[in-house]
Amino acid sequence: MLFGLLLSVMPSYEQHGSCNVKPLRDASLSCCDLPSRTVRGNHRPMGIIEILGLAGSVSLLSGWRLYLTVFVTGLAMRLQWINLPENLQMLDALANPWVLGISAVGALAEFFADKILWLDSIWDTIHTVIRPLGGALLALAVVDSSDPAWQVIIFLLGGGAALMSHGAKAGARAIVNTSPEPVSNAVVSTGEDIATGGLLILAFTNPIAALIIASLLLILCLFLVYKGYRLWRKIVSSGN
Repeated sequence: MLFGLLLSVMPSYEQHGSCNVKPLRDASLSCCDLPSRTVRGNHRPMGIIEILGLAGSVSLLSGWRLYLTVFVTGLAMRLQWINLPENLQMLDALANPWVLGISAVGALAEFFADKILWLDSIWDTIHTVIRPLGGALLALAVVDSSDPAWQVIIFLLGGGAALMSHGAKAGARAIVNTSPEPVSNAVVSTGEDIATGGLLILAFTNPIAALIIASLLLILCLFLVYKGYRLWRKIVSSGN
C-alpha cells in the first residue's frame, strides 16, 4: 500500500520533443542525460555525483530502516525542516499525509519488532523484498532522470544497494542474536535507529556528506556481508 501511494502521488510525465518522457515541472532541461540542477535559496547547483551520492545514501539506509527513512524524509519536508533542491521535488510525495501515516505505523512496528530476540530476524526475512523495492523507488525519485535507460539503471542500482544493506543488517543481527547478553540486541537496534535518522538528515542537508555517507555505508555493508557469510560457513561446517 505504501508503494502504491508513492507511485500515485508522484508527478506525471509527458512527451517532450524527440526524447521519450519529460517531467512537467522541468521542460527546459534535456531529457537525454542527467545534468546538474539549480537549487532553491543560496545553495550552489547539485552535480550528478552529489545526486548519485544522495540516492546511494537513501537506498542504503532504506535497507536498514525503510519506514523510518520514508517517514523522516516526508516529515522534514512537510514541516520545512530542510530546504531540498529543485531536482528533489518528486520527493514531495513523501509529505503526503497518507504516506506519512502508513510509514509512521510501519516505523513504530519496526521499532519494537527489531528489538525482540529472533523476532527481528523474522521481520528482516519478511522485508527481504519490501526494503529493496522501497530503496529502488526512493533512488529513482532522488535522481529523477527523464531518460528511460537511466531510470532502469538507477532503479536497479538503488534496489541492489538496499538489498545489500538489508543483507548486511540481517547477517549482523543473526550474529548478535547468538550473544548470551539479553540487552545486546536492543542496544544494536537503538543504534541503528539513531544512525539512520541522523545520517538521513545529514545526507539531505549536505550533498558532499551524502557522497561520503554512501561510500562508508557501502564499505560497512560489504564487511558485514562478509562476516555473515563466514558465520554461515562456520555453522554449516559445525553441522557436518
